[in-house]
Amino acid sequence: MTGLRKVLVANRGEIAVRIIRACRELGIASVAVFSEVDRAALHVMMADEAYPIGPAPSAESYLAIDRIVAAARASGADAVHPGYGFLAENASFAEACEAAGLVFVGPPPAAIRAMGDKTAARRIARDMKVPMVPGTVDALPGDDAALAAARDIGFPVMIKAAMGGGGKGMRLVHREEDLPAALRMARGEAGSAFGDASVYLERALLEPRHIEVQVLADAHGGIVHLGERECSIQRRHQKLVEECPSPFVDAVLRQRLGAAAVRVARAAGYVNAGTVEFLVDADRNFYFLEMNTRLQVEHPVTEMVTGIDLVREQLRVAAGEPLGYRQADVAWRGAAIECRINAEDPFAGWLPSPGTITGLRAPSGPWVREDSGVCEGATISRFYDTLLAKLIVWGADRPAAIDRMRRALGEYRVVGVRTTVPALARIMDHPDFRAGRLSTAFLDRVMPELAAAGGEHEAVALVAAALAHHERMRGSALDGGPAPAAAGGWRWAGRAWRTP
Repeated sequence: MTGLRKVLVANRGEIAVRIIRACRELGIASVAVFSEVDRAALHVMMADEAYPIGPAPSAESYLAIDRIVAAARASGADAVHPGYGFLAENASFAEACEAAGLVFVGPPPAAIRAMGDKTAARRIARDMKVPMVPGTVDALPGDDAALAAARDIGFPVMIKAAMGGGGKGMRLVHREEDLPAALRMARGEAGSAFGDASVYLERALLEPRHIEVQVLADAHGGIVHLGERECSIQRRHQKLVEECPSPFVDAVLRQRLGAAAVRVARAAGYVNAGTVEFLVDADRNFYFLEMNTRLQVEHPVTEMVTGIDLVREQLRVAAGEPLGYRQADVAWRGAAIECRINAEDPFAGWLPSPGTITGLRAPSGPWVREDSGVCEGATISRFYDTLLAKLIVWGADRPAAIDRMRRALGEYRVVGVRTTVPALARIMDHPDFRAGRLSTAFLDRVMPELAAAGGEHEAVALVAAALAHHERMRGSALDGGPAPAAAGGWRWAGRAWRTP
């Protein structure tokens, strides 16, 4: 039990459900907020109370600071948990919560502002003697400055949003003549996503690993790192598969990465859970990328390996409690893998697949965990992120975790929308993944063969469905009964395609 009585969860989907569950275990009442299209969402049904905050567009609901603060006041909540995405890394939101007398379950506004501005974060990393990818320290004032900086850095370069992450506002540029158009697109995307169109440049590292370190700090000076996560398998700069520990990181590199992450967090005056991200090359040289001032989507793999409940710790720290353990007390056991179950068609350019979930069966068994934000009958809206659920497994070692994940993906059933399940299953089977030969270019490299396999499975499923339908029709005719509906076979075809 913490000193918090009631927490408003300023989010939706699986992370809202995750936080509500943690609150329940701690004896804390939970308050959900919802847009018009989320009225019947799982997080709304699970919370002790729920308040409407506006229409479907995020700008009018989940990004509306005044409406969320008003809901917190109306509910009598004494704290607000932002989850991830939406307002989680918005210093103005944290300040608005504090001004309203609400505890913000996250870092202080000053730390959010310092690390949320990626250029300011790079300055902190530089001052802490943490290696960085060569690039601009300040946001670029215009195209001429960008061109001069790119020539100085050397192509290829990566354009990045100064005030956000998650793959938005990023563009890889190989040639000088492509830079102006890429800048326009990156600035437009950054402005839309984060309300700030500022961008900066970094030298593009080709095929590095994306490895991040989880840190946890209290308000009493205590700070620890909880090891690394391998997040190299990405599509469009957004993570798809994460694991802990990284198959590439040895004890020496883990210590160096952890020490660098702690230095950065301490310099920023950080409190609560946060993640310091690095790019790592084939020679195990690492470079500071950014710090995410929030709970990460992939936090469960760290929980599975360390036994530390990160959301519970967030709530404890926000209530003013000390961590209660030191770095030497943190231990890692076994291996954990997380797969993101998104409502997307992986074999059609990862296009979103909105619709209604008409059938759903999650896998289970020893050391299998599903963090889901949906249930059967849920409507997947085009207005929000495509993440439906996260499937997490633990194994005594990495091969055991891979085998368990492959089995769990084979049991996953989602009917009504396309999902990433078939692609994830084939990733688990791929020899490069099993051997730990990973980089941020992994998916681009292997996707053609995964797509080819997907086409074969779909063709087989359609033939099987047609044959099954024929046999059912034939059997009904022999029995003299009515012919069954033709839709049944096609429904099974879709299901078979989703689960190879």
